[in-house]
Order: sequence, then structure tokens, then C-alpha cells
Amino acid sequence: MSSTDQQSTAPADAEVPSEHEVPDDLALAAEFDAVTLDQWRDLVAGVLRKAGREDLPEHVEDALRRPVAPGVTVAPLYTAADVGDLPRAVGVPGLPPFVRGARAGGGPAGSAEVSASGGAEGGAPGGWDVRQRHAHPDVAVTKEAIAADLENGVTSLWLVVGEEAIPADRLGDVLFDVYLDLAPVSLTGVGAGGGVAAAEAFLALVEGRDDLAPGGSLGLDPLGEHAATGQPQDLGGLAGLARRAATHAGLRAVVVDGTVFHDAGASAVEELGCSLAAGVAYLRALTEAGLGVDEAFGQLEFRYAASADQFTTIAALRAARRLWDRVGEVSGASAEARAQRQHAVTSSVMTTKRDPWVNMLRTTVACFAAGVGGADVVTVQPFDAALGLPDSFSRRIARNTQSLLVEEGHLGRVLDPAGGSWYVESLTDELARAAWDWFTEIERAGGLAAALDSGLVRDRIAAAWDARAKRLATRADAITGVSEFPNLHELLPERQPAAELHRGGGLPRVRAAQEYEALRDAADAAAERPQVYLATIGPIARHTARASFAGNLFQAGGVATPSGDGASGLSESGTTVACICGTDKDYAENAAGLAAELRAAGATQVWLAGKPDLAVDGVDGYVYAGCDALDVLRTVHAQLGLGAEMAISAPSAEGVQA
Repeated sequence: MSSTDQQSTAPADAEVPSEHEVPDDLALAAEFDAVTLDQWRDLVAGVLRKAGREDLPEHVEDALRRPVAPGVTVAPLYTAADVGDLPRAVGVPGLPPFVRGARAGGGPAGSAEVSASGGAEGGAPGGWDVRQRHAHPDVAVTKEAIAADLENGVTSLWLVVGEEAIPADRLGDVLFDVYLDLAPVSLTGVGAGGGVAAAEAFLALVEGRDDLAPGGSLGLDPLGEHAATGQPQDLGGLAGLARRAATHAGLRAVVVDGTVFHDAGASAVEELGCSLAAGVAYLRALTEAGLGVDEAFGQLEFRYAASADQFTTIAALRAARRLWDRVGEVSGASAEARAQRQHAVTSSVMTTKRDPWVNMLRTTVACFAAGVGGADVVTVQPFDAALGLPDSFSRRIARNTQSLLVEEGHLGRVLDPAGGSWYVESLTDELARAAWDWFTEIERAGGLAAALDSGLVRDRIAAAWDARAKRLATRADAITGVSEFPNLHELLPERQPAAELHRGGGLPRVRAAQEYEALRDAADAAAERPQVYLATIGPIARHTARASFAGNLFQAGGVATPSGDGASGLSESGTTVACICGTDKDYAENAAGLAAELRAAGATQVWLAGKPDLAVDGVDGYVYAGCDALDVLRTVHAQLGLGAEMAISAPSAEGVQA
């Protein structure tokens, strides 16, 4: 008898086994006792004391807080008490205060139609506008790259126009084959007067057309240019260009580019506060020139950096919408006009020149955060962006990153997936409040232009970057492939230099990896690669951990690390700098004697892989988790005669001891 026949002869009223019964009430983990916050604190305190932390605050979680911006920290645990009624106060997607998103469904905010990538099935959004940036000065190369992008998932274009980029007088040639009724175009002008020249060129190109795809922008940002160059800009011409842009439905004139501040080292708080101040300044300029409040709001798009710190990015985008809604509320704008249109761009600060392939991971996380955070437009920078103009492969990877998240990951089908998270709601609120305080400080100083001229903005951003730089120097903020796990034998791809967006004179441009990469460059330029000899003590099993740690640290500065048992291999290594590696017990018995042997063999500088409280005689400095790695590397470079042109900072007491 077949199994089918057996099933057919089973009694119809057969009882369902009791293990398949579904209870009316399903209490998850009901067999476990409820855990209290105090119990959790006691357990955490016990672990910290075992790790040597005796002085603990009353609330032990405060000992584990991590700073993400001036005045804003992240706790290791959040409960409902941290947010109270806040989730209800943030409303719903598509309605003020727009924390949960500027749209309730369909395509990106500001677009007239549902995104082609997914439709509005069941009221779910189809995703975001996938925007690719182009800046190659060769018109033929740019046209080919644009065609490839539009054929393979990109939905809008971002063109850099001006000196060393796309020539303004060739804009028509570049866009000749582009269906402007399907693909929105956003501009960025470079060079003196580049913004206005690019805007005029585009407006001349589309004059008389009423079929432009909504979502484009002329990209005018005179205050961003002021911040980047230090040269005050005239806002008087904005209104005229805004009126001309308004004749094309969905075309905006102004971009409030917060990435100018992010690229100078700003945290999310400074970026949000400065962009808010810039937006208010543009509103004043436009309304004073005769535009209505809603018209002025409709002419602004905001651009923010998305970093690999995914939760800070998510919270910052949510906070930005809340802040702009508040500005609109007090300005008398209608609820519909107050929804902020956001363009998120993966961070240039986090992008590395060394081991650039890791940038693919960074930009994927940043793109994920931008999508979850509710950005209307997202640009993923190619992984080789820090090296120069991207090639076809890196552009393909950049656009496919978004395509995979939208089309296969279905990331755009859930509105505000982070909403209701105690962590995200709390962080959103903290960032919004801190940014509003910074914004009001700028306003009290006379507005953004005055705050730029007085140095207020520069000093505030410099303080934020100094705090970040300390974490980078100690590798508390690790950079994979650069400050951690460097590859001294890597072959970097060669790229054509990209146009300088800002000529200098204003806020600086920084990258997290820049100090380590400068040391690597100096080491690579030497006639022979510099070396630190790792003098090991005892069997491999005992010294491997510290030898690996020390090797990783020195290699972050481009320094090779040959090793050997004791002092015997120093002379063969050809270096005069050594580092002793072993266990604390080995150090107590042999380190001082080994240091003396190394000196006798020609060592002029001896390090020890361990903490300074070991206090070993004959040792010049210590390398350990949390030491100032940059300080150590600069000291080693100086000892080996490298980078004489570099400013070598004085060693700190933490990393080096005389």
C-alpha cells in the first residue's frame, strides 16, 4: 500500500497529538525567572572588577558608554525607561515630525511616481533613488560610464561640472543620450563661480521643457563653498535661479551639503547643526527675495554623509528630518513642505587608500544605514574613490551594492525598520537635541556665514576631530587594512587624479586613515623597507600572541617585523630597533638581560610588548592594547631616519618612556 493510500485511510476525526496543540497564550521564555536591571548591573560589575576596574560608577553601564559625538554617548543596554513615550511622539511615516520617514509609501520623497524598482504593493515603498556620481573630464569616457550606469540600475545622475571635471560647455554633449524625463540630474559646480556656471548650462539645456524627471537639483550651495574655501559668497542670486528651476516640476535649486562639514572632521552633531543653519540662511535669502515660505522649502535638498557607524547614521537621518520639521513649523510652512528631502553619500572620511577593497564593506554598511534611516537618494562612492577617478569595475560594484540591497535584500519594503528600538529612538533624540543646541549657538553668533568667518565652526569641528583622532591613534577606532591587519605587500590600483572639489583656505579635509597612510608612504619611499626586530622569549606558544600584536602595530606604519629567538637575529635583520615579546613571567626572569644583549648587539632603541607597569630595566618604551600607536610609529620612524620632512610629535607618556 502506498503512503498516499495509508493517508487516505486515516480516520478523519483522528486526534491531533498534544504536542501540536497551540495554547491561547504563548509566553516566550516563561519558564525562566524575569531578570531585573539591577541583576544585570551586578553581573557586569563583577566582570569589570575581574578585568581590573575597581572604581565603578553607581550605574555600571556608564563605565561602558562610548562617545559618538560631543555630548552624545551610546550605552551598552537600553530599556523602555530610556525612551518613555518618545516612540509615540515621533509619529508615523509621511507625517510631521517625519522622524519615521518623509513618505508614507511609494517612491522617494519629492518624486511624482512610484519607484520602478518595486512599486507600491501593499503600501510598501519601492526603495530609494540610486544616484551615481560622475566627474571624469573626458566627455567620451563620462558618456560611456553614464550609459552603463543607467542601463544597470542607476536611477539618477550626479555630475561634477567645472575645472578638471566635466566642462560646463560640454554638458549638452554629456547628456545627449540621456532621457531627462526618466533620469533626474543633480549638479555640483567646482572652481570659482562653478556652481552658477553649471546651473546656467543645465537650465539653458532644458529651457522650455516641461517633462523633466522630478528629483533633480542645480546643486547651488554658496555657504558650503564659503565653508570649504574660506571665501564669503553672495546669496543674492539664489532666488532668480530658484524661480527658473521652479518652472520645471520637481527641480530644486539649492543643496545644503553637510558633507563639507563631515569631511572636515565633524561628528553627526556638527554636521546636523551646520546644515540646519545653512538651510535657515537659504530660507531667509529666498523669502526675502519674494518667494513664499512653501516655495522656499521646496527648493532645498539636504546632503548628508553615511558612515559605517550604522546606528549613528540611521539616528542622524531621522534626527535631521525632525529638526527641519521644527524649522518649518516655526516658519509657518505647510506640513507637506516641511518633509526634508535627503541625499545620503557614503563617507569620504572613512574611505582608505590602503587596502581599498575593504571600502566595499564600509560602503555596504553605510548604504544599509542610509536606506534604513530613510534617505530619499543614496550615492555609494566607489571603493577606489580615495585613489582618484573610479574605473568601470568600481562603479559597477558601487551601483550593485545598492541594487542588491533594494532588489534582493528588499530593504526599501519596510518603512523605518529601526522605529521603536529603544536604542535608536534614544540616540535619535540625543542627536537632535545636541544638534539643535549647536544650531542655536550658530544663530546667536549671527548665522552660519558669521560663524565661519569668526572661526566658531572651525574650532568646534576641530575639537570633535581631535577627540576622534585620539581614538584612531590608540586604535580604539580600528581601521581594518590600515591600523589593523595591514598588508605590506599589497599592490594598489592606479587611478587618474580626481578634481579637487574645494581648493582650500577654508575647513580642512580629513580622512580617518590619513596619519597611518602617511607613515606607510614614508616607509614605502625608503631605499630599503624599515624593520623592527621582534626578539622573542621562550617557546612559540608563549610569545606568539604578543609577537603577533607587536608585528601588527609596527606594520601599520609600513615597518617590517622579522623575528628571532632572543638577540641572535638582530644583526642579520639589519635594523637597530628591537621589540621584546614574551609573557609577563618571561619578562620578570629574562627581559632586562635580553634588553642588555640587544644593546650589545647594536640596538639603539628597545621596545617591550606589554604595559608600562612591568617596568623592565633597559627598555625605552612599551606597546600594548590602548597605547598611542601613531606616537610609537612616529618615534620608530624618527629613530630609523625616516620622514625627516614629517612633523614628528613628542612621544606621550603612555606609548613611550625614556
